[in-house]
Amino acid sequence: MSQPTPGLSPARRTVLRGSLAAPAAALSAAGGAFASPAFALSGRPTAAWGVQTGDVTAHSGLVWVRSDRPARMIVETSAGESFRRVRRHHGPLLGPGTDFTGTAALRDLPAGEQIHYRVTLADPDDPRRTGEPVVGTFRTAPARRRDGVRFLWSGDIAGQGWGINPDIGGFRAYEEMRGLDPDFFLCSGDTIYADGVIQPSVTLPDGRVWRNVTTPEKSKVAETLDEYRGNFRYNLLDQHVRAFNAQVPSIVQWDDHEVRNNWYPGQILDDVRYTEKNIDVLAARASRAFAEYFPVSTLHARAGGTRSEGRMHRVVRYGPLLDVFVLDMRSYRDANSPGRQADDTVGILGTEQSEWLKRELSRSRAVWKVLAADMPLGLVVPDGATDFEAVAQGDPGAPLGRELQIAELLRFIKHRRITGTLWLTADVHHTSAQHYAPERAAFQDFAPFWEFVSGPLAAGGFPASRLDATFGPERVFVRAPERANLSPMESPQYFGEVDIDGDSGELTVRLRAEGGTVLFSQVLVPGRVGQ
Repeated sequence: MSQPTPGLSPARRTVLRGSLAAPAAALSAAGGAFASPAFALSGRPTAAWGVQTGDVTAHSGLVWVRSDRPARMIVETSAGESFRRVRRHHGPLLGPGTDFTGTAALRDLPAGEQIHYRVTLADPDDPRRTGEPVVGTFRTAPARRRDGVRFLWSGDIAGQGWGINPDIGGFRAYEEMRGLDPDFFLCSGDTIYADGVIQPSVTLPDGRVWRNVTTPEKSKVAETLDEYRGNFRYNLLDQHVRAFNAQVPSIVQWDDHEVRNNWYPGQILDDVRYTEKNIDVLAARASRAFAEYFPVSTLHARAGGTRSEGRMHRVVRYGPLLDVFVLDMRSYRDANSPGRQADDTVGILGTEQSEWLKRELSRSRAVWKVLAADMPLGLVVPDGATDFEAVAQGDPGAPLGRELQIAELLRFIKHRRITGTLWLTADVHHTSAQHYAPERAAFQDFAPFWEFVSGPLAAGGFPASRLDATFGPERVFVRAPERANLSPMESPQYFGEVDIDGDSGELTVRLRAEGGTVLFSQVLVPGRVGQ
């Protein structure tokens, strides 16, 4: 049974009303809450696209903002919403080289505390000319185990042509998640659909009409840097996304649709919609736009550069109970194929990332170690008639292809006696829980573990994927539509919740459906093998 979840505290409600005032005032009257924030260049700098925080730990975090013109970013933090006593953090100069976005690092924060912040944009030529501050809040990770941790996860946003629909209130699931007031949100990839055109309207099978907010950048597949940037801006048109970002910090990763469906390094496209056929060129542009629009501690978008610097994979340490291992199953993979090769050193993680993951898992002292994967392990995800997109390739026998790398990782976890691992992902546009056990598997040199799937958050729903028996998955729960690409008007959107109790260390996973329903709940006990 699900446990009661605390709601949003009155203090957080109060401070966030102010955070939405500036964006709301900047929206055009014609489009209401779903119009593009207006960029009138007279006056002072404005931050109509809101604020967001990312990769928050016990003592640090990142704050993001976008200006409407060149501006200096200034962040002030305070223990209270009155901002009577503040610390000032100087951010970067925002300009066209980063699409007027910027991220400021906050350091030496108190652990386990509510942090209130406000972002002010100043005219670089006259620091006295400043825009109206935009406010937000977040909690730092706890220093004490007994404080517990609670977070949400999902992915798959504005996909399959289902964009911001004003008739149903836009991306409603974000408002529902905000009301749960989690410590953070793990966004498991497909944060945008750069290859997904958003049409003004779509007629559903029952005759109803789905209406979309549209923009020029969403009228074609993204190829240029500005088109990728426009895809990331699109989601920020939604009032619920901006309100959520101002209250809940995120840990963000990418998958394929940030670039193009099912892409892999070195691919040359035969898609007639693209004039640029080299996927590596497109991925570099998408990577730079991603780094500009999300606060990620290991990425840096350099003005005038050709791509982001750094890497997507990282560990976010969230107090003594939790380490989040953010994987990049896209940038280092080998080509999609039938996956039957008996030797595969590249796999889906690449050699360097695979060794990094094993090293960091060995170093972790957290009770729970979440492997944040942008693709599932035992669910078969095809790419065309003969190739496969994820790890599994439908052959229930001994590991082949990318399965070899995962088998080695699972073997390592068992033999190093690394406890408390569980896998969270999205990608397949339904929600499910899989338990993996060696007694059901063709490959048996591993300890049992769980994999939980959630999503989409704002995209089409799809039928359940079939399972590959190589690692012995048993589908304990699944909720999925019967036909492909059901709109959010026809099928609920899904997100998951993880609640770690500070006293017992027990971890509870809840699979949720939009509308407040808990579909499935599973309690895991720390240190126990074969949950």
